[in-house]
Amino acid sequence: MNWKQRWLPALRRRVALPITSLQLCLLAVVGGMLAALLIILFRWSILGMQRLYLIAADDFTSLDSTIRAGLPLAAALFITVLCLLIGLRHYRLGIPFVIHRIKLRYGMMPWRNTIHQFFGGVAALSAGFSVGREGPSVHLGAFGASTLGSYLKLPYNAIRILAGCGIAAGISASFNTPLAAVLFVMEVVLREYRIHVFVPIMLASTTGALLTRNLLPTEHDVTTIPIISLNNWHLPYLILMGIALGVIATFFNKSLMRTMRTFQRWHLSLRLTLAAVITAAVGYLVPQALGAETGVIHSAMSQPDVVGLMLLILLAKIVLTVAALGLGVPGGIVGPVFGIGVLAGTVLAFLPSLIAGDTSTVGTYAVLGMAGMLAATIHAPLAALVTVMELAGNPELVVPAMLVITASYITAVQFFQTKSIFLLQLDFLQLPYKLAPADDVLQKVGVLAMVQKEYTLLDNPSDALILQALDEAGTDKCVVVRRQYAVDQLLELASYDVSLSMSGESVVRYQPIHTLHFQATMAEVFEILGEQRDGAVMIMSDEVDNQALGLVRWEQVRQLLMRQNNLL
Repeated sequence: MNWKQRWLPALRRRVALPITSLQLCLLAVVGGMLAALLIILFRWSILGMQRLYLIAADDFTSLDSTIRAGLPLAAALFITVLCLLIGLRHYRLGIPFVIHRIKLRYGMMPWRNTIHQFFGGVAALSAGFSVGREGPSVHLGAFGASTLGSYLKLPYNAIRILAGCGIAAGISASFNTPLAAVLFVMEVVLREYRIHVFVPIMLASTTGALLTRNLLPTEHDVTTIPIISLNNWHLPYLILMGIALGVIATFFNKSLMRTMRTFQRWHLSLRLTLAAVITAAVGYLVPQALGAETGVIHSAMSQPDVVGLMLLILLAKIVLTVAALGLGVPGGIVGPVFGIGVLAGTVLAFLPSLIAGDTSTVGTYAVLGMAGMLAATIHAPLAALVTVMELAGNPELVVPAMLVITASYITAVQFFQTKSIFLLQLDFLQLPYKLAPADDVLQKVGVLAMVQKEYTLLDNPSDALILQALDEAGTDKCVVVRRQYAVDQLLELASYDVSLSMSGESVVRYQPIHTLHFQATMAEVFEILGEQRDGAVMIMSDEVDNQALGLVRWEQVRQLLMRQNNLL
C-alpha cells in the first residue's frame, strides 16, 4: 500500500468538513509556498528583462525615447503571437476571472490561461504598460495552490480554500503585505468571512511573505515616502479630499468600462496594437507615467510642489491605465491605482501646503490618496486601510486614512452608484460570480464528510429478496439494487411506498441512483436530487476500479440546509 492509499482517504474526509483542521493548515502552508515560488519566478522574470535596458527597475525616464516607444509595440506583438499559439478563447485573465473561477469552478485555474497570464504579464510589465503585477500574482497564486489540491484529488470545497490561500500568498509575495493580502481575499475574492477559511489563508499569506523576504527585495516604494502626523485642522480638509478621490475613482471606473465596451468587437491583436500606440505616444511625452506605480511615486516625491507637472502625470497615468486595461493588456489594476492615488494626493496637498507654508505634509497626503483611491475603486475599504498601514508602517495614519477612505467610498457608492471595478468587469464579460444561497452553503461541505457506508447491496435480486432486505434494513439502512445488463449496470434505491400499497400495487418503489465523484460537494447532490426532494446518490472513487464509497441521501442535504439559515 503506497502513501496515497494509506493517508489520502483520511485526509480527504477530514478536509471535506467546513472546520479548521491541522491538515488543512498544513496544506495551506504548502500551497502558499508553491504560489509564492511562482510569484517570485514571475518577478525575477520582469526584473531580468528590465535589467537589459533600464538603469533602475520600472524607471523608464532614463530610457532612449525611441526604445521607450518601441517596447510597448514589441510587447503587444509578443502577446498577440502567444495568443495565436495558445488560443484566443483561453485569454481570460486577472482578478475578475479568478473571482469567477472561485465561485463557479472551486478555484481551479486552467493551465492555458495561466501561461497567458505569466508570459503576457511579464511582457506587459517589462515594456512599461500601465498595469500592476497583482493581477498576474492573484491568477498565478490561485493556480499554484489549487493545482496541489487537484493533484491530491481533495474535495472541491478544500480546493477552493487552497485557491484562496494561493491568492493571499501571491499578493503577500508581491507587496510584502501579509495582513492586507488576507483581507483582500476575504473582502474582494471570497466576499465572506469564515473562521475555517481565515486561518489557513492567514498561514499561507505568512508563508508567502517569509519566502519572499529571503529571495527578493521587500522594500516597497511607499516606504520611501516621508510621512508626518497631521494636525487636527487638516481633518475637515481630509473629508473634502476623500470626496474628490471618490469622484476621480468613479471617473476612472466608468472610463475603463466605456473603453472596454467601445472596443469589445475589435480583434485582440488590434486592441493590443492600439494600447501599445497610446502607451508609446503618451510615454514619449510623459515617461514618468509608464509602468505600474514606481515611476509616479518617485516623481511625486521629487517634485511635489510642481502642481502643473503632477496634474499632467496624473492625467497621463489615467489615460495609460484605461487604455492598457480597457484594451486587454494582461496585468492588474491595483498597482496603477496606487500610482493614481499618490498623484491625486500630491495634487490635493497643494492647498494645505500653501496655507502651512511648506510641503512637509505632501508625503502623508500622497499615501492617504492611495488609500482613498483604492477603497473607492475596488470597494474594499478595510483592505485599503490595512494595505496603507502595512506599506507605510506608520500607525499615525489610521484616523486620517479612515476619514479619507470613508468619504471616498461613500461618494463613489451613494452619490454615483458605482460598483467595484472587478464586479463591473465580471458583468461586462458575462462571467457569473454569484451563488444561490443553498449552493453557497452546500459547496462548503464535501460529500466525503456525509457519505454513508452502511447499506445493503443486492445484485439482480428477486422481489422476495428485496422485501426481505427492506424488512431487515428498517429506517436507518438503505437497500440498493444493482441490475446487470449486457454492457452496463443500473443502480436503484429500493424503499417502501405506502401510497402505492393502498391501491394494491407493488409496495416497493425504485428510484434511479446517480453517481458522483468523491471530490464533489453537497451542492452537486442538491443539483441532482433537488427537483424530486428525495432519493440518494452513490459516491464513486476512480482510484480503485471505480469503487463505490457509499451513499449520500436527500435527507442529509435537507438537514444541512435547515441548519444553515433555514434555507429549505
